[in-house]
Amino acid sequence: MLRDDLARHLDQLLGASGVEDYCPNGLQVEGRAEIASVVSGVTANVALIDAAAAAGADALLVHHGCFWRGEDPRLVGARKRRIERLLASGMSLFAYHLPLDLHPQLGNNAQLALRLGFVQEGRGGERDLVSFGTTDRAAAGGDLAAFAAHVGARLGREPLVIGDPARPVRRVAWCTGAAQGYFETAIGLGVDAYVTGEIAEQHVHLARESGVAFVAAGHHATERFGVQAVGAHLAQAFGLLHRFVDVPSPV
Repeated sequence: MLRDDLARHLDQLLGASGVEDYCPNGLQVEGRAEIASVVSGVTANVALIDAAAAAGADALLVHHGCFWRGEDPRLVGARKRRIERLLASGMSLFAYHLPLDLHPQLGNNAQLALRLGFVQEGRGGERDLVSFGTTDRAAAGGDLAAFAAHVGARLGREPLVIGDPARPVRRVAWCTGAAQGYFETAIGLGVDAYVTGEIAEQHVHLARESGVAFVAAGHHATERFGVQAVGAHLAQAFGLLHRFVDVPSPV
């Protein structure tokens, strides 16, 4: 399909124009006019760009793109190398940040819920970024220790857990990535545990004092699934070849 048609479809699908964000969403780097194959990944780093180029991709679809508000806009250092490789490959770069988190079916929060067996009841907090609901029988091992083991097994990464291991976990809130700042929102929702990617020092004490468990399951680990779902959608809807490339990150 044509690059510009793909850009319009993705923008509309993810409602990019209606989301205020910290970065430009959509087509960030313009490549060749026709697209037959797409590689998806979490972050537009050199390793992912090189892997996509080696796979012969026409477009790269990511959650974390190359441009962020407040950053040095000059094309120097790491940013220069990334853009240089993209331009040399002829690939287009599509990046969707908060629109990808928020999509009710294909988004990171929705896809994480599918992997972890969460049944969503609603959303709250800033921009409705925090989802909340209950665990299903597969996820509800009874207490926090079993719940943490379940999260680790499903994501392939042992989470950092703050809380009483014996605390029952039935109601949960979650938000992928660096969403530790929404912990107080989660507490206000009356949940037993909050699952996100990262944790800050002050949230350790807040978890201990509030009694609500904090499960830091990894920024990268919790945000691998949205781009995969969108890539699979493109393959089904338009017959594009799609491949997800994971560049592991310990964070």
